[in-house]
Amino acid sequence: MKHIDTEEQFNDIIQSDKPVIVKFFADWCPDCKRMNMFIDGVIDEFNNYDWYEVNSDEIDGLAQKYEVMGIPSILLFQNGEKIAHQHSADTKTPESVSEFLHQQLA
Repeated sequence: MKHIDTEEQFNDIIQSDKPVIVKFFADWCPDCKRMNMFIDGVIDEFNNYDWYEVNSDEIDGLAQKYEVMGIPSILLFQNGEKIAHQHSADTKTPESVSEFLHQQLA
C-alpha cells in the first residue's frame, strides 16, 4: 500500500480510469492498528487494484471533503469521483472489508 503525502498527489491518484482503493487512517487510532493486522490478506485478494493510504492528520481537510467521519475507512475512487465508501464501523474484520470490495468492484 502506497502512502499519499499531499493533496495534489491524492488528486492525481484518484483521476485513474480504473478504481483505486484508499484507506484513511491515523497513527493514534486503535481500530486502524487492528486493521493493519489483517489488511495484507485483503490486499492480496484484490491485488489487481492500486491501494493507497492517507493519514487523516497529515492532509488537512481531506477527510472532511470526502465525508470520512470515522477511521479507518475504505474509499473507492475512479475518474476523480468517490464511487464507494466503507465507514469505520464496518471495517472491523477482513471478511467485512473483502465483502464490501466484492460488492463494489464486481
